Amino acid sequence: MSISVGDKLPESTFMEMTANGPEPRSTEDVFAGKKIALFAVPGAYTPTCSAKHLPGFVERQGDLAAKGVDEIVCTSVNDVFVMGAWSSDNGADGKVRMLADGNGAFAAALGLEMDASGFGMGQRSQRYSMLVEDGTVKELNVEQGGGFEVSSADYLLGQL
Repeated sequence: MSISVGDKLPESTFMEMTANGPEPRSTEDVFAGKKIALFAVPGAYTPTCSAKHLPGFVERQGDLAAKGVDEIVCTSVNDVFVMGAWSSDNGADGKVRMLADGNGAFAAALGLEMDASGFGMGQRSQRYSMLVEDGTVKELNVEQGGGFEVSSADYLLGQL
């Protein structure tokens, strides 16, 4: 069963690249007391994720902030080093917080994991966006059939 609007996010631990190297971050650390635009991608450096999904949130960071969003968070089932490099390579540093869900524990706890073994990628996260206020899901937009429509920055911005 997947997470729904009105549910609290499950407790999980992410890894975040910092100036001091990789550091763990709990769900509580990231979401408590904040309004967060969260989005997940199946994989850093993959075509849609790199060409559309991440750039949309980077470009719309100011618009989301103007609507009361405290922070934009991206998660993916990739390691912290890949997430750090992907952020730097795409101009996301300081605009989108990159959290590695390296083992897919967060995606699985949400019920939003997917099997991408057919592409040689193993277990991954589905593509989605959500608005989270103080750890509670207020909007949830999960893509179906490999599409890229409802998880975009523009779609989430329209919900604010």
